[in-house]
Amino acid sequence: MNTPRNTLTFSQTEPGAGLKKALAKSRADVIAEIAASGLKGRGGAGFPTSVKWNLAAAAHSTNKYVICNADEGEPGTFKDRVILAQYAELVIEGMTIAAFAIGAAEGIIYLRGEYAYLHKDLEAAITKRREQKLLGKSIRGCEGFDFDVSIRMGAGAYVCGEETALIESLEGQRGEPRNRPPFPVDTGYMGFPSIVNNVETLAWVPCIMARGAAWFKAIGTERSAGPKIFSVSGDCERAGVYEFPMGITIAQLLKEVGGEGAKAVQVGGASGRCVPAAEFGRALAFEDVPTGGSIIVFGPNRDMLAVARNFLEFFVEESCGQCTPCREGNVKLLEGVALLEQGRCSMAYLNELCRLGETMQLASKCGLGQSSPNAFLSIIANFKDELMGRTSAHRAAVS
Repeated sequence: MNTPRNTLTFSQTEPGAGLKKALAKSRADVIAEIAASGLKGRGGAGFPTSVKWNLAAAAHSTNKYVICNADEGEPGTFKDRVILAQYAELVIEGMTIAAFAIGAAEGIIYLRGEYAYLHKDLEAAITKRREQKLLGKSIRGCEGFDFDVSIRMGAGAYVCGEETALIESLEGQRGEPRNRPPFPVDTGYMGFPSIVNNVETLAWVPCIMARGAAWFKAIGTERSAGPKIFSVSGDCERAGVYEFPMGITIAQLLKEVGGEGAKAVQVGGASGRCVPAAEFGRALAFEDVPTGGSIIVFGPNRDMLAVARNFLEFFVEESCGQCTPCREGNVKLLEGVALLEQGRCSMAYLNELCRLGETMQLASKCGLGQSSPNAFLSIIANFKDELMGRTSAHRAAVS
């Protein structure tokens, strides 16, 4: 899975070309170019990148920060690992362009703890760019534009993929989400305006600057512009990392990866939704089925209740415990799965569990608790006949 299965645009983009064009523009024009491209956050949230940058650029402060969220902890997601391993210079260049646009002097790569083996190569890429005058003082001879990048290691907490929990971790605190507002663009790392962008988002920035916003906007759909990198795993013939245009249907993707016989696809990792075969005509786009890039294929013999249990066990373990809906709700949902496995869950109680999941989506403090019921609710909705009335003979057959 470390080698992309098809050709990525990143491999066709010359390092330095995007930065050269960006520095020939004004800061406002750089942000306008990103706005015209329609680039949205590739980590899953889909927030317009230019809006985040514009808010940070407008903030009055002596210090500003560009933070690369490389805490790729979503189960089923491994695209950022490949980007960091093979296209680190593009990511760093994207951070540099962002720093120019908002007026930041310091960048931080928050690297997932399990990706410690990438640290040495990332440091080498940073050193190389310093030597080429693409980092440090007066970048590319642009007087007054000083920007450098450092690497900080995460400790393996899933919740630190949420931007405010990530910032808390950077500051040496327990990784727990902050109340918002204020937002990081106003009050971020050490209280200064900060933008937090995903690895893939930052890698697309120099591609857009080098090729132009019109190139990026022409790919995908009206509301979901550009190409997208996908992590594909599970019951398919050709798992791996792929680049497809936004708006590709699930059926089209499955044909490309050899997963046509699937009965379901988990889109967006453990926190995403489970899409049944009847809906494979839907598009992978922000306006239809949004995704940070994780696609997990479930074949016809996969036990969907075991899938739900696997995801909920993960969320019970990874909840930071700060808010009650997430801390207690995931445990109750997991207990409900156990009852379903034993054939002891009534329809009335299952409906109560579904209402609990919906409450968690509304009342949890951060994206972890808001999205952790997604897989459970979508599996219940689409595979209720498979889940209800388990008998001892059925349990023996799937064990």
